[in-house]
Amino acid sequence: MGLAIGLMSGTSMDGIDVALIETDGTSLRVRSGGNGHVEPLGPTGYRPYSEAERALLRQALADAEAITERAERPGCLGEAEALITRAHAEAVEAFLAAEGLDADAIEVVGFHGQTVLHRPAEGITVQIGDGQALASRLGIPVVYDLRAADVAAGGQGAPLVPVFHRALAEASGFEAPLAILNIGGVANVTLIGDEGRLLAFDTGPGNALIDDWMRDRTGRALDDGGRTAARGRPDGALLAWLLMHPFFVQKPPKSLDRNWFSHRLAGQLSTEDGAATLTAFTAQATARAVDHARETPTRWIVAGGGARNGELMRLLKHHLRVEIATADAVGWSSAFLEAQAFAYLAVLALAGEPITFPTTTGVERPMTGGVLARPG
Repeated sequence: MGLAIGLMSGTSMDGIDVALIETDGTSLRVRSGGNGHVEPLGPTGYRPYSEAERALLRQALADAEAITERAERPGCLGEAEALITRAHAEAVEAFLAAEGLDADAIEVVGFHGQTVLHRPAEGITVQIGDGQALASRLGIPVVYDLRAADVAAGGQGAPLVPVFHRALAEASGFEAPLAILNIGGVANVTLIGDEGRLLAFDTGPGNALIDDWMRDRTGRALDDGGRTAARGRPDGALLAWLLMHPFFVQKPPKSLDRNWFSHRLAGQLSTEDGAATLTAFTAQATARAVDHARETPTRWIVAGGGARNGELMRLLKHHLRVEIATADAVGWSSAFLEAQAFAYLAVLALAGEPITFPTTTGVERPMTGGVLARPG
């Protein structure tokens, strides 16, 4: 068993999650806490973005629309990439200091970077962040650019975390059929069937539309606890129209770019009704994932920022009508599950093991991924 650090800066662009795990690339060191719970995998840390940094990253998303080749950095993307690299280095350095760890104790860092463009149908996915510069500053090997090889081979490049979800579920003793739902800016699900069979895909929008709506209408970064949505009423006609998008009947594997849907479609509604409509959209889009399941999950575990949205969780329970628990409630980490996953993926990549599969990204065969940067 070795120590690995995972880093995640998601499409919500609130900050950088840092997580430490202990793994040999097959099993995870997880301790049972009894009553169906497990103890946390390892310590975690967080480095928030300032409002000025968030503004730069939002502009980078807009400027990335002009990219036609992966190496292009139009507009402010060069500046944003330098920010991402520097901020991730600061996050790891602060984490190591807080935990009393030496860089030499860490086998590898899994660095996701910041997604600014994801168009697998066009053979392109771009996560900004300089992995080599990060490895040189930290003095630790870094595995980065984890989506590109899969997309180049015809896969969706997303979701990447299902193989970690399966390892965590097995280590925790959870039985199939099980669904693990991550609600970040975009929502994705891992369906785990008998004998560890995987099916994974993006279900639709997650927090992104709700966050963008709240920022435009109130200046706040999110609908705290879903309280604004809970005071509103969904617009039935708009909701029905949104759910007619062909993405929802498309067979998986499938993935979304953050900007496929726009919060501005709810522009004529009140703040409360708009939040209610977009929250209902996320919940109902997620519920439609069951249409693609070979075995209907008897339990859902929800992670990501959406797990803290009480109104969204209420709607998910209403539409799915099975046992639903947050990752925190079972001893996992709602906030840091993806960072933990990228630590695990980095260890797999170091060993040349597969990280994507035909039933998770649609790639033709199981394949490894990522680029290894060594210090120096």
